[in-house]
Amino acid sequence: MTKRAESKHKIDRRLGVNLWGRAKSPVNKREYGPGQHGQRRKKPSDFGTQLMAKQRLKGYYGNIGERQFRRIYEEAVRRRGDTGENLIELLERRLDAVVYRMKYVPTVFAARQFVSHGHVTVNGKRVNIPSYMVKDGDVVAVKEKSRQLTVVLEAAQLAERDIPDYVSVDQGKFSGTFVRAPKLADVPYPVQMEPNQVVEFYSR
Repeated sequence: MTKRAESKHKIDRRLGVNLWGRAKSPVNKREYGPGQHGQRRKKPSDFGTQLMAKQRLKGYYGNIGERQFRRIYEEAVRRRGDTGENLIELLERRLDAVVYRMKYVPTVFAARQFVSHGHVTVNGKRVNIPSYMVKDGDVVAVKEKSRQLTVVLEAAQLAERDIPDYVSVDQGKFSGTFVRAPKLADVPYPVQMEPNQVVEFYSR
């Protein structure tokens, strides 16, 4: 097992949920944390509940670094409207998240690497920054030379997840459009996400 796969499984075990809805998640068989004390159950405090909500959301998007995640939260606060909904919108606008939603790659970890290696274009221009913010109407495509990569072909066959309606994809052309910003209810999370708990965590 690679270190990347190991880390994904540890995140699942630590959080006690099948975070990405994968069939091979160890949580499907062992619903307790890793380590010798993993089976001890204790009721979390309010702080613990909020921390877990933050770790779940942060982990889902490829385990974004704390400094970067906090910057996204601060931008969500600056914007008008509900901060929790703004947070979800900003996370879903990240280029690596959009590439994952369009099923160009099988995992969010692969999406970050795929973008970083220059396999993706936005409106016809190569973009290799995973945190790049996609705008409504932007066309996100896989470069022609990259369309036969094994990771791309495997992702197209995955039955574990559907493409949400806030992105429109022509799978034959490996091209899609970011149609609109999603609300929390629109995002196909395999587990319950609680962005308002994340807001409470940072507001302490």
